[in-house]
Amino acid sequence: MSVASPNSLAPNLAQADIGIVCALPIELGAFMDRCEKVKKYTGGEFVFRGGFYDGIRIAVVEAGMGYSRARRATQAILDGHSPKWLLSCGFSGALRDDVPIGSIVVGNSIVDQHGQCLQIDLQMPADPARKLFVGRLLTTDEMVRSVEQKRQLGEQHGALAVDLESLAVAQVAREGKTRFLAVRVISDDLTADLPPEVMSIVGATGSVRFGAAIGSIWKRPAAVKDLWRLREQAQTAAAQLASFLDGVVLQLHASTLSEQKPPQ
Repeated sequence: MSVASPNSLAPNLAQADIGIVCALPIELGAFMDRCEKVKKYTGGEFVFRGGFYDGIRIAVVEAGMGYSRARRATQAILDGHSPKWLLSCGFSGALRDDVPIGSIVVGNSIVDQHGQCLQIDLQMPADPARKLFVGRLLTTDEMVRSVEQKRQLGEQHGALAVDLESLAVAQVAREGKTRFLAVRVISDDLTADLPPEVMSIVGATGSVRFGAAIGSIWKRPAAVKDLWRLREQAQTAAAQLASFLDGVVLQLHASTLSEQKPPQ
C-alpha cells in the first residue's frame, strides 16, 4: 500500500459530505461494508477510508485511542476532506445499568474529568425501548475497565456512556465551524469488568498486538474466554452502529441539501 496525502486522491474522494472519526477499524467496519467504491489510504500517521453510501461521499479516519490522537486525526480529516458534517463514532462503555450492550447513545453534551463541557444543539428524541439514548457523554484520559469505577463516573458526571475521543473531535469541529454529532454504541456494559488483558493487547493506534494477546493467554488461560466474549460484543456493537448510521447519514445529507436550495 503506497503512502499518499488525502489531497492527492482522485477528485471524487477529495471532498466528503460526511466525515467520521473512529478509534479502531472494527468500529466502522460493518458500516464501510455497506459503502461502495471504498478505498483505503494513509496520510501522515493515520489510516483513511473513503467511499460512497447511496451516492453520499463518506470519509473515515482511524485515529487510534485517546484524546490527543483524536484531535490530530480530526484536524487531518478536516484539512483533507472538508466534510459538511463531522461525526465521532465508535465503541463506548455504559455508565448506567439500564444502558445495555448494543445501545446507541447520541450525545447532547460531552464532558471530561477536568471540568471541560461542550453542549451540542441536538433535537432528537430518545427511545430506550429500542435502545436509543440521548444524553451526556464522558471522555476520560484512560480506558475505564471496572464496573465500580464506571458507576462512580456515571453518578459524578451525570453521563450515560464513556469513551476516549468524543470531546476532542467535538472541540476541533467547533473550532473549524463544522457541524458535529457524537454517535456511540455500547460495547461493554455494567455486568462485568473488562478483562485486564485488553489494556495491553490494544495498542494506542488501535492495532491488535498479537504477541501481547498470546502472552496474556499463556499467563492466564481463562483470558481466552474473556477475550472471545469481548470480540463477540464488539461485533454486535459494530453491526448496531452500522444500522443506526444507515438512517443518520441519509438524514444529515438531506438536511445539507435542503439548506443549499435557493429560496422560492
